Amino acid sequence: MSNRSEHGRLATGDMATISAWLVKEGLRGATQTALLQGFCERLVAADIPLQQAHAAQRALHPVIGAVGFDWHRDGGPATREEYARVSEPHERWLKSPFYYMLQKGMLELRERLIDRNEPSRFPVLEEFRAQGATDYFASAMSFGQATFGLGTDPDDPPEGMISSWTSDAPKGFSDSDIGAIKELLPVLCLALKSASSYRTAHDLLAVYLGRDAGERVLSGDIQRGSLDTIRAVIWYFDLQGFTKLAETTPGDRMIAMLNDYFGAVVGVVGTHGGDVLKFMGDGLLAIFKFADDDSACCSAIAAADELFGTLATINDRRGAEDLPLTNFSLALHLGDLMYGNIGAEDRLDFTVIGPAVNMAARIQAMCRPLEQDLIISSVMAGSAVRERKRIVSIGRYVLRGIPEPQELFTLVAPEYAAE
Repeated sequence: MSNRSEHGRLATGDMATISAWLVKEGLRGATQTALLQGFCERLVAADIPLQQAHAAQRALHPVIGAVGFDWHRDGGPATREEYARVSEPHERWLKSPFYYMLQKGMLELRERLIDRNEPSRFPVLEEFRAQGATDYFASAMSFGQATFGLGTDPDDPPEGMISSWTSDAPKGFSDSDIGAIKELLPVLCLALKSASSYRTAHDLLAVYLGRDAGERVLSGDIQRGSLDTIRAVIWYFDLQGFTKLAETTPGDRMIAMLNDYFGAVVGVVGTHGGDVLKFMGDGLLAIFKFADDDSACCSAIAAADELFGTLATINDRRGAEDLPLTNFSLALHLGDLMYGNIGAEDRLDFTVIGPAVNMAARIQAMCRPLEQDLIISSVMAGSAVRERKRIVSIGRYVLRGIPEPQELFTLVAPEYAAE
């Protein structure tokens, strides 16, 4: 039984059913791919000859510039693709219908792909035609106060969604098909906006707070003074000679240097299961929280091992390019930490505090006088069971603010480990 009215338009009941489904799934928190897939499947079930669909949104992310979602009637589940921020737009983007629409301030574009002798001005539409497409319709819709009007920078479009809809029916889309898609698009956009807002919050909290802290905040752990006691390895990292470098290095080169080194450190910490909590000028604080002490300690040590090699490679490259370079010092300590929200009522920091953090800071301050790049506390030395043969004592010392002398340790390379 057809879902069309006697005038060929999608029946009012079917329009209402699809809209209600989008609202329900949007409120439920469905992903963008699930929303697009479900929407397209329902259009096809309602006899709209949809072959494929694509939707794209600008991303609020330091690395990802935009995200796209694709659905094909014969291609399985809808997929998500991330597009990196680039200084120079790709040629494919510059020759796309979406770029043309943004450049011209167009809200809609339709191009029939049948009964024409000349190729399309858009190469991607020729690819679609080779795949059997007969009709193409694209629509742009803004979120908030921004518009896709004239003057929009096509390389930095406003917040919104731009989408395309392709048919492979012998005569393409009918006018009623296009009308139904246009009438349903605002509801789809609203559902996608809801999903993207959650994803954006999730991604940005991970970027600025770290993965674990970001998840805690997003789950509602936002009250000042809400703290949990956790046991973790504290990774206290610091670049050496930063003050002197800052006095002699231009600001832009100094920022580039910090980004170069910190980018490597964050990558290494994340690879080994740690979380970077904060940057502190020329240093950073990270934690390794695992189910048992040995796993936390060994993961932190494995990260330190990799970091030595990674930063040595960076220094070789920077030296060859005549760029400022430096080394680092690192303190590792295992202890109980207070982990949570600290600060003012309207300005909070999700971080760790406690005697263990102070101990890590005092140990890190001993790296320079003891001429050590890495120092490990006695608590961690006794807990890193699988790495015990590599851990050697460098003596007992009085640390500032710590009442009892502390035995400190460092690591030797695996080939020099005691049997």
